[in-house]
Amino acid sequence: MPDLFTSVIVGSLTLSSYLYCVAVSFLCGIICAAASSFRSHISKSFLATLVLLPPVVATVIMMVNGNVGTGIAVAGAFSLVRFRSVAGKAREIASVFTAMAAGLACASGYVWIALIFAIILGVATVLLALVPVKTEREMDLRLTIPETLNYVDVFDDLFKQYTKRYRLVKVKTVNMGSLYKLTYKIEMKNTALSREFIDKLRCRNGNLEITLAESVENGDEL
Repeated sequence: MPDLFTSVIVGSLTLSSYLYCVAVSFLCGIICAAASSFRSHISKSFLATLVLLPPVVATVIMMVNGNVGTGIAVAGAFSLVRFRSVAGKAREIASVFTAMAAGLACASGYVWIALIFAIILGVATVLLALVPVKTEREMDLRLTIPETLNYVDVFDDLFKQYTKRYRLVKVKTVNMGSLYKLTYKIEMKNTALSREFIDKLRCRNGNLEITLAESVENGDEL
């Protein structure tokens, strides 16, 4: 077995060593993509990104190897891309960093370390997905009420009847201050009773707008 801590890039970069590193980085990307998609719904574009990211990172780093100024410029470009993109789920962010780390290892010629690293992280991702974790199905409840209604405790009895827990997270005035928009984080005791819960809320808020939706934080699972 080759020495894990010996780089395949000896001296200057050659075509054979470059193709070797890129091929292994592609394999690392496939491992990362397969592990990330295990028991998780990810888009086709994100799947392709995980496969292509390691060879892209490896190629860029190999091109700027030894040039500090160019390396800083590339790091700045990566930072701009990061801050102009929409933040993903925790699992997606971890997969992106795993793919980038594998690409960096391949760029240095340590292809065996990159491959072992991708396999270890892939297995760890799959095992963590198999671990049964009780998650709270928190939902967002948005209520519109007239300004004459005291929102502090007007819904407390309904919340205690239909929810396990609740908290008011946002209050906003609309329509020149004649209406309040309230945002609650709630966990339903029984989601089958959500319509009955909404109907009783409508009787309290004068049949104004009510929105009940799954919290976006629920999708942020690793």
